[in-house]
Amino acid sequence: MVLCLSSIVHAIQGKAVFYGPPYLPSASYGNQKNGIMVAGVSDALWQRGRACGKRYRVKCIGGANQVLHPCKNGKTVVVKVVDYCKARCQGIINLSRDAFSTIADPNAGIVLVELNEYAPTTLYSTSCHTSFRYHVQR
Repeated sequence: MVLCLSSIVHAIQGKAVFYGPPYLPSASYGNQKNGIMVAGVSDALWQRGRACGKRYRVKCIGGANQVLHPCKNGKTVVVKVVDYCKARCQGIINLSRDAFSTIADPNAGIVLVELNEYAPTTLYSTSCHTSFRYHVQR
């Protein structure tokens, strides 16, 4: 008997914007540093804080405004969710400037992206704060 295991991964598509440093404090980790490849997510991904610590592979798939060719030829970046992007957030994900510039031209300001959860959160430290302070991204 042969056992076949497979998993179906569904990509999420939406708009990405970016914010500049400093990347602290964050809703998930307060003043704990988490590097520069970080992101805040909107309600669509936040799930009342369950997104804290998740990692996503993000790929620019197109422009969201008049900037021609904003994507950097199929490059991807893996980011860790450390923050919450409130209702005024203009995208599904708010990438750090460092992460955004890896996949797209920062002059674009906003791009269309495809997100895939990178790895189970349990592989990483999930010492997120349990009482979230909703921080508006700059």
